[in-house]
Amino acid sequence: MNVNPVSTGSDPGLRFFKSSYSDGAGNNCVEVALARQVHIRDSKDKTRPYVQMQPATWSSFVTWV
Repeated sequence: MNVNPVSTGSDPGLRFFKSSYSDGAGNNCVEVALARQVHIRDSKDKTRPYVQMQPATWSSFVTWV
């Protein structure tokens, strides 16, 4: 699996989206940004590094989940 941690500051142009299944306060969820790679971060702490992976890896993960 090709998963690489990267700094949130490395690509400020990313637009993250939160799942509609997030709790009522909008917390306790992951956010995803789609670009050449799929970027995933914790919605509770956006300053921490996020993970990026190839779209095919993300697709396999979502299918598995």
